[in-house]
Amino acid sequence: MVNLGNDWDAILSDEFEKPYYKRLRAFLKEEYSSRRIYPDMNDIFNALKASSFEKTRVVIIGQDPYHGYGQAHGMCFSVKRGVEPPPSLKNIFKELKTDVGFAEAGHGELSCWAEQGVLLLNTVLTVREGSPNSHKGMGWEVFTDRVIAELNKKKTPVVFLLWGANAKNKARIITNPLHQKLQAHHPSPLSAYNGFFGCKHFSKCNENLISSGQKPIDWQLK
Repeated sequence: MVNLGNDWDAILSDEFEKPYYKRLRAFLKEEYSSRRIYPDMNDIFNALKASSFEKTRVVIIGQDPYHGYGQAHGMCFSVKRGVEPPPSLKNIFKELKTDVGFAEAGHGELSCWAEQGVLLLNTVLTVREGSPNSHKGMGWEVFTDRVIAELNKKKTPVVFLLWGANAKNKARIITNPLHQKLQAHHPSPLSAYNGFFGCKHFSKCNENLISSGQKPIDWQLK
């Protein structure tokens, strides 16, 4: 039984009982018992645990977890303290620096963003070691569609940052005119120069929050 420890439990309770999710759960049981899968099974839902539905006011949507040893911990683009930031995260830091004057903090853990109401959500929540997109199409997309559809119902404005093709595919669900969608290429080295660098999503996000009477995000890592 999944226990998120906040209002997501009531919102998503029926989702965990649907046939597709039961098939996904059986698939994951086999995967975790026979292969090296990331993140740790106990960390899969960390993004939802860290940012409740009520608190969420910004959503960053990525692809799937980091597939290297010790990197993924259940929040998109984030790594635990002591883990070298992967190239995508380094590129995020570069954009932060040029956009809002970010100073690197010596780590890549983005928990302080989540504490401010930034939901760090991948479209797919698990991955095989060394094999990006290996759990694509197994059911996670249906689950994360539901999460975004619920956020789309919020009566307070939410800013969605959609990075990369997998994330942009979620734009179709965000139909509430209250909300803002900011789209860019993925920050990976393969695509960052094609439209992630210079997107200024961090300052634009805060401009949208301020214009709706909300407190801006402090992007500086603590």
